[in-house]
Amino acid sequence: MMKTQVNLENNDKIGNMIRVNVGCGQTPTNGWKNFDNSYSVRLAKIPFLPGLLLKTGLILQDQYDYIRFVMNHSIEYGDIIRGLPLADSSAEVVYSSHVLEHLDQTEVGLYLKEARRILCNGGILRLVVPDLAMIINKYNMNHDADAFVTELYLSQPRPRKFAQRLRAVIVGSRIHQWAYDDTSLSLLLQKNGFIEPQVYQPGGTGIPDPGDLDLYERADVSLYVEAKKG
Repeated sequence: MMKTQVNLENNDKIGNMIRVNVGCGQTPTNGWKNFDNSYSVRLAKIPFLPGLLLKTGLILQDQYDYIRFVMNHSIEYGDIIRGLPLADSSAEVVYSSHVLEHLDQTEVGLYLKEARRILCNGGILRLVVPDLAMIINKYNMNHDADAFVTELYLSQPRPRKFAQRLRAVIVGSRIHQWAYDDTSLSLLLQKNGFIEPQVYQPGGTGIPDPGDLDLYERADVSLYVEAKKG
């Protein structure tokens, strides 16, 4: 156990490791490599196209605003399921907030495999997901089934018009594929080669000098779990 901690501390002191925010959305971390697989990131590379798509109704204002946000921040296109453009063992931290629940179980396995590939020995994976236990507790208190199902994000309105269907292709689905509590997420990490899973309260972390990382991201609905590459 001490060996992995020493490796991480040595890499941190040498300064040759990177930190990676995967699926950063509108919360990139200053000084980190920020990746997102949204088509909006690709559209941001074509200056005239987003405005045209907005005028024709193929994207909405909030999507256009995100494209503008990408243009003004260091966000790179990257899909961890297909592989990130990073060398083996080049990262000391991999972080994702509200990404894992959008992946099916095959994709989750690919995510964790790629995270292990790019992490150094003893590197930390920090995952933030909706807390299933929290959602269930809310239901047990108010017995509001509609609110319960809505918060699980198990469905979204089917696109019916051509513009809605095309917009769905551009923006992608936001349906959740799975839900986690602290036990299930910790077991998942252990089954995929990570060690010492640790559940944290908002603001807590085992990451040395987390810098500008938002340790309170979506604290009202979130579960925070970290584990090390074994």
